[in-house]
Amino acid sequence: MAAAVTVVAVSIILSGTAVPPVAAATVEHTFVVSQVNMTHMCNEIPVTVVNGQLPGPTIEVTEGDTVIVHVVNKSPYNLTIHWGMVGEGPCSGGQNFSRGLYDEFSSGSTINGKLGDLFNCSGVFEDGYVLDVEPGKTYLLRIINAALFSEYFIKIAGHKFTVVAADANYVTPYTTDVIVIAPGETMDALVVADAAPGRYYIAAQPIQAPPPDTQTPEFATRGTLQYTGGVTNSSRADVVAPEMPHEHDTIKSFYFHGNLTGLRHRQRAGAGARRRASLRHARAGLHLPARPQVVQERDEPKSNQVIANMNNVSFHDATATPILEAHYYRRGGNGVVGTAGLPDHPPSAFNYTDPALIPFGPVEMRLEPTSRATVVRRFRHGDVVDIVFQSTAMLQGDSNPMHLHGHDMFVLAQGIGNYDAATDEAKFNLVNPARKNTVLVPNLGWAAIRFVADNPG
Repeated sequence: MAAAVTVVAVSIILSGTAVPPVAAATVEHTFVVSQVNMTHMCNEIPVTVVNGQLPGPTIEVTEGDTVIVHVVNKSPYNLTIHWGMVGEGPCSGGQNFSRGLYDEFSSGSTINGKLGDLFNCSGVFEDGYVLDVEPGKTYLLRIINAALFSEYFIKIAGHKFTVVAADANYVTPYTTDVIVIAPGETMDALVVADAAPGRYYIAAQPIQAPPPDTQTPEFATRGTLQYTGGVTNSSRADVVAPEMPHEHDTIKSFYFHGNLTGLRHRQRAGAGARRRASLRHARAGLHLPARPQVVQERDEPKSNQVIANMNNVSFHDATATPILEAHYYRRGGNGVVGTAGLPDHPPSAFNYTDPALIPFGPVEMRLEPTSRATVVRRFRHGDVVDIVFQSTAMLQGDSNPMHLHGHDMFVLAQGIGNYDAATDEAKFNLVNPARKNTVLVPNLGWAAIRFVADNPG
């Protein structure tokens, strides 16, 4: 008789506080949400507006400011306002609430909202998440990394995982004692309660690239797997702890993700079933910014800002002209900075993974600056698109999760160092590649993906 399976959700969430920067201001706004009637396509329809405006008001702040928004809901419906990485519950009709922004530096990690006993800020150890299990049963853990930056090692002392899905797609069952999960990734794993009855730590430890990469404070956390009928009031010393990998063991992450393959199914076409329509080489990394079409010297104002970019273009969101309209009709201005397509290749080739590029200095300064632009890449419906994401050592060597909205990607291959099409394309897995919506580009390495452009938008 098959063992029973219980579904348990486990999430990893970073939260924290930090001392605000000197001279930061507090910026307050009031948003009154209501409904007005507007004419659209010859019909009058009710539209939700903020402060009587559509689009709504703009919040302008300086980096480091504290933002407080008072929301008054005068519409007949419950609503939420999406702030971007700030969550909140519904605001009922006729009610109001206020929200602010968290400081950017985390000071703790949680499992299902609980800090765990590694934290004793108030002099008392914090409660941790407890997973009660019955001996002999099999449990399905749905693990979500909801952190913004940190990749995590996940271990349960005395137990193994069988990973059966990643990003809601089945994978070939993979047995391991450690799960490595990047921001935005999800993993489904089976755990059999087959150890001696007792209490075992569920540990989550952040990963970061080794020096000379900038070292930032990282915080581990842990919960407890507890057998029913066992001792529940024992001391912390009686809980079995797992032996965790080193925080700089990025190669373990590389092998974990490389061992994930797709579960073959006769109703699903393989990654090699269609002719490839296009190949892109996207170099992702950090750069110092420059004004559009202008080379910015490193000693100019704001030269200490660091921005993410792809092929030396940092995305600039359009503020007035819709992105597709600007792209189709080549309309600049109105908040649109450039309308060219994203370059197929980096502007120049160099040793992308040279560790000498990590610390800010003369090697990095000789390279081309980054421009800001509103870029669009259009594909025909049904196109099969290959992209090679190349990580760089530019100011940092961390792993980079890449997410594709509205599509799943076949993860064809990954590697350490610089991608070489002449040799690395032969490594592509066209038989049973993992199918995911978030792919982790390895520390100082590359990842090749393929997707079908079949979801217009």
